[in-house]
Amino acid sequence: MKQNDHPSTLSATNESHAPSLGMLLTMVRAEMVRAIEAELASKGLDLSFTQYLILKKSQQLGAVSATELARAVELDGGAMTRQLDQLERKGYLRRSPHEQDRRALRIELTEAGNTVWQNTASVCSQRVMNAAQRSLDDTEQTQLHDYLERVLHALRNKN
Repeated sequence: MKQNDHPSTLSATNESHAPSLGMLLTMVRAEMVRAIEAELASKGLDLSFTQYLILKKSQQLGAVSATELARAVELDGGAMTRQLDQLERKGYLRRSPHEQDRRALRIELTEAGNTVWQNTASVCSQRVMNAAQRSLDDTEQTQLHDYLERVLHALRNKN
């Protein structure tokens, strides 16, 4: 599609080659992941997108179990353990004993992890989100958000 072409002005033959909703969502996600990782790297942060998500959820949820955190970022237990090990080595997360259950651990941001999130990672993410939506006016941004929430709701509530 040329820069000045608007999807509604494409001919019927071009429309037949347009990506499906699923493919379009996949491509958008892949580009957002690539852009966030590139933005983080440009700030000197050695974080994968998955590690970025873990830091984000840790900041939002506070101290939680590894299982709760894995569920929040949609990772299986083995993958979460590997990511937590890496983030702990980097000094961004710590595993602390649970207050009521000696067998359980709580995962929480360290001071360094909180600083990285507040001062760099969240700023990088916002910069990418702003760039992704720069061609949309405020109303279109609100509509896009609404549409995507409705699609997600429909998929989660199949009944």
